[in-house]
Amino acid sequence: MEATPPLRSHDDGTTVGLFWVTADGAYVGAPSAAPAPRVVLRASGPRVTGPHERDWAWSEIEGLEVTEVPVRSRVQRWATHAASFAAAALDAWVPSSPTEMTVSITAPDCTVLTPVYSSAAVAYSGREVDLSRQLIGRFTRGTASPTVMTEWWEQNRPPRVLRSREREALLELWLASP
Repeated sequence: MEATPPLRSHDDGTTVGLFWVTADGAYVGAPSAAPAPRVVLRASGPRVTGPHERDWAWSEIEGLEVTEVPVRSRVQRWATHAASFAAAALDAWVPSSPTEMTVSITAPDCTVLTPVYSSAAVAYSGREVDLSRQLIGRFTRGTASPTVMTEWWEQNRPPRVLRSREREALLELWLASP
């Protein structure tokens, strides 16, 4: 993708794991401006928007995988926070472009690869990535629905950006939901 997506207001949604959760859907990564592609997880199935739009029912796909996910270690997280704080204090901070990830949707007749932007400020925790992938697996097996995320957003609309542990706890809660 060429253009950097516009920054989203926290009122429009929030990052939880590999997802950007809003009232109208759960995006894999950050939702980008049209015509850039997006992957939206809906109750009926995943949808790719953009130049090559396509819809599937969950029962039609064999797998959905997110690759090239930026993952940080605990040491990297603390180093990044320290560097960001120091740069901001010196008024030298310049935001970087978000990391590009790839969503692979496999159906009996094809595999579709779609680039999406990471919604993480720098990178995700390894636990967040693992829990997100487990949740995606439940969607593809039909044992969970992305509506668990959109319903949570409608009921809670957090007033601030969630911390890593809060996001992990939410993913665990969604994994435990029927």
